[in-house]
Amino acid sequence: MQRITILGATGSIGVSTLDVLARHPDRYSVYALSAHSRVDELAAQCEQFKPARAVVGTAAAAAQLQALLRAKGLRTEVEYGEQALCAIASAAETDTVMAAIVGAAGLAPTLAAARAGKKVLLANKEALVMSGQLFMDAVHDSGAVLLPIDSEHNAIFQCLPQHYSRVPGASGVTRILLTASGGPFLKRAVDTLDSVTPDEACKHPKWSMGRKISVDSATMMNKGLEVIEAHWLFGTTAEQIEVVIHPQSVVHSMVSYNDGSVLAELGNPDMRTPIAHALAYPERIASGVAQLDLAQVGTLQFERPDFVQFPCLALAFKALKAGGTAPALLNAANEVAVAAFLDSRIGFRQIDRVIAQVMQELPHGAAASIAAVMEQDGLARAAAQRIIGNITSGLRPQ
Repeated sequence: MQRITILGATGSIGVSTLDVLARHPDRYSVYALSAHSRVDELAAQCEQFKPARAVVGTAAAAAQLQALLRAKGLRTEVEYGEQALCAIASAAETDTVMAAIVGAAGLAPTLAAARAGKKVLLANKEALVMSGQLFMDAVHDSGAVLLPIDSEHNAIFQCLPQHYSRVPGASGVTRILLTASGGPFLKRAVDTLDSVTPDEACKHPKWSMGRKISVDSATMMNKGLEVIEAHWLFGTTAEQIEVVIHPQSVVHSMVSYNDGSVLAELGNPDMRTPIAHALAYPERIASGVAQLDLAQVGTLQFERPDFVQFPCLALAFKALKAGGTAPALLNAANEVAVAAFLDSRIGFRQIDRVIAQVMQELPHGAAASIAAVMEQDGLARAAAQRIIGNITSGLRPQ
């Protein structure tokens, strides 16, 4: 019986994980669940899965959740805050941690799970984007097992040799090909993107995701962050990572070998597939996802991304090549800019302009410690807020 902690249980990845777990009650039990503020949803999950512990973001949310659980006769221990998240991620009672908290908020508990030697199912790409070498060192030093959940990285993992050692040349790997749907604005004229609304940006053509990650998909920053994540997961350089637009979202990613072979992983666009793969690895279990019907799909299209239409992707490659804390600056500025866009404070095309200005203004340093990374994160957020304030005051970014 594998005991699971889910960080971010009420988000799309958390909900999909619980769906897979519910199909295999003989194999998995839930030790702990967390959510930031969706107390009602978390209470319902606690009623169904009866975890020993539940963590929320604030004292007020904890009091509300405690009242709901006691009314249902549940004895789940309720806690709140980052320290509590780290505690459930590293607890001796849990074997596997699904790291699905979106953004920088997921860094500390995901790192805690890695340091505790857990089986870490990584859906929080920011942990690697912000602190790649530190995170990979923690995995190595503790003996943790790291399995990627992003559909693209999970696909690459499946296409690599079983004992791949993050040395591409030693396995004959020449390139990693990350596929991208292109989001909702793939064929939209660039000069019309200034008028995009938050609701339009969140209407992904293939995947059902939260609003922040949906906007990241629309700007292709999501793919840019995945490029940085792939560098750390698979030991590939920026030049060995290629992004390919694939609107059908059936080929989830590919690996190219020096003998001319290209291995691909295909499936219906449903996150339960990579979740089930990682949960049971190296075995295979039913995920609830329908089998792929290639005849029904009919056509698979591929094209190169337009960096003029998707400048956030270019910024991510730039940050990866710069190294150090540059990816942390990129990620922090993006989180602030996307939040401002979702609040209708800035326009869609101002997201990439805010990020570019933050990266231009702030010199990046060495990512020598989590403290150094978080200091740069804070500086980038403050700079982004100032730039956004200038925009909303009618001043153009430099």
